[in-house]
Amino acid sequence: MGQLGSGFQSATAAALTLLACGRLSLSPKQEREGGAPAPVLSYRLPMPAALYNRDILRLASSIPHLGRLAGAQASVEKSSLICGSRVIVDLTLDEAGRVAALGQEVKACALGQASASLMGAHALGRSAAELVAARDALAAYLAGTRDDPGDWPGLIIFADARRFTARHPSILLAFEAAAEAAQRAGRADAA
Repeated sequence: MGQLGSGFQSATAAALTLLACGRLSLSPKQEREGGAPAPVLSYRLPMPAALYNRDILRLASSIPHLGRLAGAQASVEKSSLICGSRVIVDLTLDEAGRVAALGQEVKACALGQASASLMGAHALGRSAAELVAARDALAAYLAGTRDDPGDWPGLIIFADARRFTARHPSILLAFEAAAEAAQRAGRADAA
């Protein structure tokens, strides 16, 4: 029993230290009962309000071309192993190899949804090469190997997300799926 008691005291002391540093928060029940920390507290990472700002949320709530596209030449599904976000992009190309029709199913966090919104808003009329370039520029920008996100409209909105690497896969999903779908559709047309 002595070992259990000292382990509990150590865990409680560690929890109080993390609580004081803002790394742990009390549950609503703990707050109602006077703030006494329990052995199990909810862990929260500090997430800046700028990461989920009004513009991100506005984009996330207005995703163009939402829904699957019947008769697509190519469909690509991408998912993030880190957060579980998932995007499916269906598209068709015209005779010139440019995106003529687009559909997307988006099950992602607000950042992934905002990215899908920006991709969908500007994808029509773009070639596979342009989609690949946009994907690569965004990936390099998020990774910090590039100072700007390229010429795709609106991607600067992800500036605050650059330091949160766990968010990068979700942000990239729509562009990865669109670029791959356009490449597949182009190969299918060539065959």
